[in-house]
Amino acid sequence: MISFLLITAFTILGLACSTGCSVKNEKVLDEGIIEFDTKAVDDNHPLAGLAPSSATLKFKKDKFIMEMSTMGMFNTMFICNITAKSLTQMVKFMDVKQACIEGEKDIVFENADYPLKFEETSDTKVIAGYKCIRVKVTNLKDPSITFDAYYTKEMGFENVNSLSPYAPLKGMLMQYRLKKMGLEMQFTAHNIKKAEVPDNTFEVPAYFKIVSKEEMKKFFDGLQ
Repeated sequence: MISFLLITAFTILGLACSTGCSVKNEKVLDEGIIEFDTKAVDDNHPLAGLAPSSATLKFKKDKFIMEMSTMGMFNTMFICNITAKSLTQMVKFMDVKQACIEGEKDIVFENADYPLKFEETSDTKVIAGYKCIRVKVTNLKDPSITFDAYYTKEMGFENVNSLSPYAPLKGMLMQYRLKKMGLEMQFTAHNIKKAEVPDNTFEVPAYFKIVSKEEMKKFFDGLQ
């Protein structure tokens, strides 16, 4: 789901969109909050019922946390540290509070299971006030599956996607798909807030139990 992650969140050049709305004109934003509309790509997937309808991405330079909740009961969070090359998935559901920390090797292996090919276009559109570039994406596991993704160069730093399947795209993803624990979801940004994000936002709370990737997978398998 970040990656998912992922999951994954800055300048804004002034210009007007075709409908008359304007793009914000301010310096690159390296800290703030992006709110996404989300949905499961396959409504018939066994985990589709747990897919949230929205997600919140908090970012600060090279760190990000994506937070999602279903009915306020099933909560999933992904913490990404670009510099440390780590991705942490957290789950909070009833009496379960557990976190799985993945290093670069695990991330590369997982991304290989969702191989994507990109064809950048000259098409652009404004999403949440930011000028975004359209990219044609092909799923290399099944080339019949194609979709559009959008990213902006007006936000984040060049390697913002380096730990995701979208690594070749040098800008913040504003509309995209991602697969985590077998569930593929689509994310579309609808609001961006300029806000200070405390450093401890990107830390795993002490009351979470650290588990292996196998234990986390077993937990999700048990929900299907």
